[in-house]
Amino acid sequence: MSAHRRNLIVSILFTLFGGPGIALIYVPFAITRFRIPAGQPLGHRFLAAALIIAGLTPALESVRRFIYVGRGTLIPTVPTEHLVVSGLYRYVRNPMYVGVMVALAGEATLFWSRGLLVEWALVCAGFNLVVRLYEEPTLTRRHPEEYPLFKRHVPRWFPRLTPWNGSEN
Repeated sequence: MSAHRRNLIVSILFTLFGGPGIALIYVPFAITRFRIPAGQPLGHRFLAAALIIAGLTPALESVRRFIYVGRGTLIPTVPTEHLVVSGLYRYVRNPMYVGVMVALAGEATLFWSRGLLVEWALVCAGFNLVVRLYEEPTLTRRHPEEYPLFKRHVPRWFPRLTPWNGSEN
């Protein structure tokens, strides 16, 4: 099996059964059984759907970018060979995490669930800890010239208005 095919399979499995799947499928199902409250206004459902789609888009695009551009996976034990600084990463350092947070906010809106709001808060806090305590130090060691430059110009959580072109000093 080629490395590319292995990375694809590993990333799909991790997305479905690891972090993103747990946060967006399994925990929400355990809390809500995916039951939409009766009488919920159509506008409310459209808002929720827009948040879910807006969140899933960067999350799934990041998975693809890790495989094809980074030549690796989402899993720290099979990291990318290259630092990924293209696509949505030109606007925000963590589009996958931001996407999961937005999609989860959409689910909390759709199911009108306090339990999902608690999960959202815990997920946000957990992502922040993982990024600050593990990912950023690891990426700084792995990419000592590229990552500090990227980090200086691209915000962690709130996207830039214009894409970073990689040449700003």
